[in-house]
Amino acid sequence: MQAYYEQDREDGRLGAGGGLLEFVRTRELVERYLPAVPSSIVDIGGGTGVHARWLAELGHRVDLVDAVPLHVARASEIPGVTAVLGDARKLDAADASYDFVLMCGPLYHLLTVEDRLAAWREARRVLKPGGHVAAATIARFSSLHDALFRNLFRYKEFYPMVASTVVDGHHRPPEGRHEWFTHTYFHRPEESAQEAIEAGFLAPQVFAIEGSARALPDAEIEARLADPVQREHLMWALRLMETDPSVLGVSSHLLTVAHKG
Repeated sequence: MQAYYEQDREDGRLGAGGGLLEFVRTRELVERYLPAVPSSIVDIGGGTGVHARWLAELGHRVDLVDAVPLHVARASEIPGVTAVLGDARKLDAADASYDFVLMCGPLYHLLTVEDRLAAWREARRVLKPGGHVAAATIARFSSLHDALFRNLFRYKEFYPMVASTVVDGHHRPPEGRHEWFTHTYFHRPEESAQEAIEAGFLAPQVFAIEGSARALPDAEIEARLADPVQREHLMWALRLMETDPSVLGVSSHLLTVAHKG
């Protein structure tokens, strides 16, 4: 994980093509559940602060926690954001200290269900009663779809990696192939809701972030998002199918939103 993120490509990834669609849709979904300004938000696994930045610009107080020193250093430069090194499974924060929890980074890097549940429980512990958590996961068939969309099956190493991921959820790129991400866990849509419930959250709802639009070429995604009319057409379509169970598995990323009773 450290080797992958030390390449310092995350900001660029979320600023173009499918990554830009992921960012725009994640922001749209999160904004539906945000409390009124000003509120206290913890961004767990927040990376370089891509989401923390716009949250702080809205007027929220944002504390970012990440396991990568490079990310923490970058996020610390954002006005209104406090960034510290930390572990999603054991947060250095008091009980019920935040109005909202954003958790876009940790769950796919935690390879066992025990570790993922520990992160969910910590998110619940630091959240105030009635508050919401929004947690991102990578969908089980994400690497398979990437291979189809980008012709990655031309690499013979991609076959066994995808086959393994589909069976057990563990995405294991060959040694040295950092462009294919790192050892991570890809969720089935129902798994993240089950984890949230087991951790004590109520009424989890799973949303497809990119939905079937991830099949569009990167340049086409950028063109549609840049044009106000086409952008609204695209977003309207994604909203229409965002919770349909038959569509969830097509999306590259999922967002699970739940609340603390």
